[in-house]
Amino acid sequence: MAMVHIYTGDGKGKTTAAVGLCARAAGSGMKTAFYEFLKSGGTGEEKSLRALGTDFYCPVQNEKFTWEMNDAEKAECHRRQSETLRCACEHMAQYDLVVLDEVLCALNTGMLDREEVLRAVREKAPETELVLTGRGAPQELIELADYVSVIEARRHPFDSENPVAARKGIEY
Repeated sequence: MAMVHIYTGDGKGKTTAAVGLCARAAGSGMKTAFYEFLKSGGTGEEKSLRALGTDFYCPVQNEKFTWEMNDAEKAECHRRQSETLRCACEHMAQYDLVVLDEVLCALNTGMLDREEVLRAVREKAPETELVLTGRGAPQELIELADYVSVIEARRHPFDSENPVAARKGIEY
């Protein structure tokens, strides 16, 4: 019986947890796919997961954060995020494990519609384990999930007196 996992919260480690589960599944001979939302590719996890045989998908993104985009850029970003989710749903049955990394952030920034994310979870392939990551999981999704892990930030160097920017290999 394949289940739904959510890794959410304001703490560091949601993607890391999903990558770890993907590595474990791939190491056990399972067929895995990892879809990134709102990322620009070239992340540290991409090279590692590809080396493990995970199919990795990341639509080409703008270098901007969503709050820096104009309306045309937001519309194009929304189109790409929706297309990525459709692709994941269409091919989900081919995999034992599918990760939708930062899909919750795409939802919360308006780059995905709530109904399309809910439908992806409700209509997931019954034989596919599904993982959703990102801050702010809505209650409707939490109620559909079998596992919900909330990662809480107690301390983070970005929030310190001398903020530390994201570091390659650690935060991305």
